Parts: sequence; structure tokens; C-alpha cells
Amino acid sequence: MAGAHWGFCPWLVLLCACAWSHPKPGDLGREDVRNCSANPPHLPVTAVNTTARLSALRQQIEAWNLSAYIIPDTDAHKSEYIGKHDERRAWITGFKGTAGTAVVTMRKAAVWTDSRYWTQAEREMDCNWDLHKEDSWNSYDMNLQGSNIQLVSITTNLVDLVWGSERPLVPSEPIYALETAFTGSTWQEKVSNIRSQMQKHSKAPTAVLLTALDETAWLFNLRSSDIPYNPFFYSYTLLMDCSIRLFVNRSRFSPETLQYLNSGCTEPMCVQLEDYSQVRDSVQAYVSGDVRVWIGTQYTMYGLYEVIPEEKLVADTYSPVMITKAVKNSKEQALLKASHVRDAVAVIRYLVWLEKNVPKGTVDEFSGAEFMDQLRGKEDFFSGPSFQTISASGLNAALAHYSPTKELNRKLSSDEMYLVDSGGQYWDGTTDITRTVHWGTPSAFQKEAYTRVLMGNIDLSKLIFPAATSGRVLEAFARKALWDVGLNYGHGTGHGIGNFLCVHEWPVGFQTINIAMAKGMFTSIEPGYYHDGEFGIRIEDVALVVGAKTKYPGSYLTFEVVSFVPYDRNLIDVSLLSPEQLQHLNQYYQVIREKVGPELHRRQLLEEFEWLQRHTEPLSARAPHTASWASVLVASTLAILSWSS
Repeated sequence: MAGAHWGFCPWLVLLCACAWSHPKPGDLGREDVRNCSANPPHLPVTAVNTTARLSALRQQIEAWNLSAYIIPDTDAHKSEYIGKHDERRAWITGFKGTAGTAVVTMRKAAVWTDSRYWTQAEREMDCNWDLHKEDSWNSYDMNLQGSNIQLVSITTNLVDLVWGSERPLVPSEPIYALETAFTGSTWQEKVSNIRSQMQKHSKAPTAVLLTALDETAWLFNLRSSDIPYNPFFYSYTLLMDCSIRLFVNRSRFSPETLQYLNSGCTEPMCVQLEDYSQVRDSVQAYVSGDVRVWIGTQYTMYGLYEVIPEEKLVADTYSPVMITKAVKNSKEQALLKASHVRDAVAVIRYLVWLEKNVPKGTVDEFSGAEFMDQLRGKEDFFSGPSFQTISASGLNAALAHYSPTKELNRKLSSDEMYLVDSGGQYWDGTTDITRTVHWGTPSAFQKEAYTRVLMGNIDLSKLIFPAATSGRVLEAFARKALWDVGLNYGHGTGHGIGNFLCVHEWPVGFQTINIAMAKGMFTSIEPGYYHDGEFGIRIEDVALVVGAKTKYPGSYLTFEVVSFVPYDRNLIDVSLLSPEQLQHLNQYYQVIREKVGPELHRRQLLEEFEWLQRHTEPLSARAPHTASWASVLVASTLAILSWSS
């Protein structure tokens, strides 16, 4: 999700020399990926012909007297999910993955992306493009040090000129205020909090510039639908010590929303609406005075950064709004937990439906994903999915970010592994959960791989660690059980999650650039294993960071899992679990019964209730599907004592 150091949208690069490596050809035996070394080249049906688009772009590059053009995977706010009219890299390359940077010169064209998308890129790009399989290609400052290459920015986007009238329109849906019942604080309280942080800062900033879309949405408790799967609207905010400027399309505000922002306000709390397109000029005019602007470099685009003189810049990796938003107060925590209970009902209903219908041969990846979305749509406060459902059977599950289409999908089978990664946007919270199942007889290797992924999930979930520990330090605990036998996975172990905001909410998580863990943060925990060409496994839960009780005094933390769907018993090799892991699993199952069981019963979902009871029976090291009454009682008691409601 993080881009270049300062952000580029768009970036032009002048190259006096370029060293291009040549990618290795794809698996020559597979029809679903391109083979550019064949004569003629083999292209799958999913590949996009980009010859005319590249030719038109090169005409623009030549007209602007440039050597190369960089096309990032984001928008002017460095959003992870972007609107259709900002999908420039996808349009010019054909590659639709959410992470990747394209570079076009007069003779070459290439895409850099990480391991999650290598196979997808080989399926979607034609042979005009080289694929560079690197984890990142965005540290421009470092790469260009000592070279004779100069980066310049221009306000005209060359891809837009080529795209022309085919480019989708900018969204114009209304911007609305969330009801008080679904917010943790009023926007006035949030503004006062940020101003207090400004006053306490050693460099005494006079303003905070907010550029990430979720920052403004969170600050004012406003939402809309400009970005797929994310309830945001195009905006910037310049929050000053004595006034507020909100850069947005004013016509999208109803009289009620305008009153919500400015009803009875005094001058420091009055929100001045300015046109979205005027943010650069407005910031440039503001910094002509005796001021200092506080920014978060991870989300500030170069077009804004470059107009702020260095001596007037207060730069941190993340803005104070991004840091504050990461820690949920008690009301926000309760709201998010409640959304996960309802979400669990939808997922359980889906798993029950699959169990009945997959053996009939009537379900494919796409119809399954559609039905998952339909079930969530029946839940209270539902606003839409939080991302495109990953519904992957067999070998497709080995692609960590695979999603089916109506035209291209596989039938679900009792003989294959099935992975479903999905989530919902609710007015009270955002959800994200992954379950992997097998309805037939899994191989011994599949069971071991699944169990070791589960062991990693459990080991991280129950870990006790010092307060302010970096997630990067903790991440290895999720991998150890896999590492022990020479297995691993190529994606991150988790990400933050918001209250009706981002499903991938930064800066919480387990990567190097994430901030240290603190009480009140929510993060996913999602180890996996992917066996290319055969199957994939991922187990993902969302967890709240809470205080831990330790034998000796100290400030320690642990995780409280708030996803409430049992794991597939058919894939668990109980003999691999340690007594501590088994105890933790049985405690978790008891919590699921207590949280979701009453909700299923209240709705008269009796089939789902019985399914839940069966799938949360305590597991035993000696007999996986039975347990003594004593062990049930112990597990139940421990679960009740450990749950913090």
C-alpha cells in the first residue's frame, strides 16, 4: 500500500540511460499465462492488447520532451483502492492487481510488482510489457542518487490525454454525515484533539495537511462512495490552529450536511468549503506567511509537498490524524465487535450452504462469491463488501489475491481445497475474514500445511508482548510452525482495520513501516501457505490489542480475537497441536458459541445453530471429535474468564 517516499501522481522521469533486465518466461506448460518466448507468442484470453495505448502514450512522451513516464498504482491521495477513473496503470498495462508500478520509455515498457501478483500479471499483460518480479520498485530517491536522471512533476496527466473520453467520470454521489450512534466522538472533539497535539509539538505547527481520503472522512464523520469498497469521497483538509478548510465538491453537500458542519459554529470551528481542485494553490498561498505545516509523508503527494518550503515543513511518516485514528476508544471497540458478530452469522450461513450444495456440483467460484455478498446484505447496517471477495478453488487458491469473474471461474469440488476471503462494510465497523475448507479427504500434506498455518495463527493470537512492541518483531511467531518444516508465505501477516473505513487501515500491522502496537488497535492476523498449481491456505481473523495479565508487574499486551467463525475440523491434524495451542483453540470455540450462538437462535437459524455447535465441539489430542464433560467445563470456564466484553 505504501508508495514512494513522497508519493508520485503522476511522476515523469527523465532517463538518460536505462538498464532493463529481461524477465524469465512463464511456465511453458500452462495455457493460463503468457509465453512471450514462443513463436508466435502465446497469450491467454485474459491478456489485454495494449499496442495502440502504448503507441499513443509514447507520442505524448515525445511531445513533452521526456525520456520516460512513471505510472503508479494509486490516485492523488495514495489510496490503496482507487476509483475507476484513476485506474491509469491498469488501463495502460492491462494488469489489474492493486500493487505495481509501470514505467514506459520510447522503446521499453515494464511493470514492477510483488509476489502476490506475479501470476496474475502473466495472465493479464500482453508481450508489450516486461514483468519485473521484485518486492518493490518505488524508492526513487535511493535508486537515482548519483545518476544523471532528473524527476520532474507536471500537472497534466499524460495517460488521461490518451484515455480521453473513455475515462470514467468522477463520482458525484452525496456526501453524508454518520449518525452519532456509529461514531466514537464528534468531529469537533476530534478537531480539538488534533489541535491539542499541534500545540504540544516541539516544532509548533500551525496547520495539519490531510491528504489520505480516510483522514478527512474520519475527522468529520463524513462518508460517501467515491472509491470501490471504501466509503470515502475525494477531499483534502487543511486544519489550521484557528480555522478549517475542507477541499471538496461543494455541490455534493445537502443543506442538512452543511448545517451539520457549521450549525452554530464559532470561528475556529467553522468549516470553510473550498473547491477540490484548488488545494495546491491554497496551500501555496498559506505557506507564504509565518506558518509551519505538519504532514504525513506516506500519504502526501509530491505535487503538494513541493510547494511547502523546507523550513516551513513539519514532516512525520504519518499525520497525527492517522496515528490517532489507529487507536479505537471504548465505543468504537464495541461497535467493531458488534459488526463482527453479525458478520460471523453471514459467513456461517455461507459455509452451511456450501456444505450442502458443493457435493451437488451446483456452485462455482463466482456464484459462491455472489451468494456470500448477498448473505452479508441481509445483515443490519450493511453498506457493501469491504473488498472484492476472494473465492478460490484448488489451484486458484494458490494465488493470494485471486478473484473469479462471471466468465472465468472454476467449479467448487468436494475433492479440492476452497479458500474464501471476504468482508463487509457496516455503519459500525469494517470486517475481513478468511476461511479455508475441504469437504472431502484432504491429503496428509494438506492437513499438515493447514494445521501449521493454524498453529501460526494461534501462536500470534495468544502471544504476550511488551507494550509499544513493533508488529515486525511479533510477525515471526505466525511463521514459526511453517518455518520448522521448510514452508512459508509471501505476503504480510496482518493489517489494521477501521470503523466503516479502510479494510486495510494503516499504520497498524506487522510490516517495518507500521507503528508499534498499542491498546485499542485492531489488526488482522492471517498466516497462509500457497502450493503453486495445486492449493492455497489462509486463516484470517481480526483481533483487538488489549492489556495482558502477567505474573509479574509490567506493561504487557496481547490479542483478543473478534472474528467468530470456527476453523475447518476436517483439515486439523490435532496431533501437531501443543497442549497450549489446543487449550487456546477450545477456549476460542467456546467464545464463538457464546457470542454467535444466541444470535443464530434469536433469528431461528436452527440449522446454522446446530452446525455451529458441531463445529465448535472441544477438540481432544486423543480423540479429535470427542471430549469429556470435564474438558468442556474447563474450556468453557477459561473462555468466560478470558473474554473481555
